[in-house]
Amino acid sequence: MSTKDMLRVLVVDDMSTSRGLIIQALEWMGIASIDHCGDGQEALQKLSVSPVHMVISDYNMPGMDGLHLLHSLRSNQRTEKTGFILITGTTDNAIIDKGKQLGMNNFLKKPFSPTALKACIERVVGPL
Repeated sequence: MSTKDMLRVLVVDDMSTSRGLIIQALEWMGIASIDHCGDGQEALQKLSVSPVHMVISDYNMPGMDGLHLLHSLRSNQRTEKTGFILITGTTDNAIIDKGKQLGMNNFLKKPFSPTALKACIERVVGPL
């Protein structure tokens, strides 16, 4: 069984259009086990019930931004090893640096192509 057949991914983004684009790209890659939600709190609730291998999260979300979500994941023994990719439209290096300090596995700047997302994921989990 290949990595893409086993990989379980949670997409977290408050914008339904952005979530849809990420999900379409994941489906294009052949990843079948995809869940999604609109904010960090909902993501934490979902992960407490159904763990995943990787979280792909937007940075800029109301309530709990992507870095706060990452911090919560890394602070919990059940989710501390979950792969985490931050997607951001900002070019602020301080956000990326903070993500690296918190244990982010990779990041991708918006806008992105499906092939760029695939390459980003493969740098975390290996070839799909």
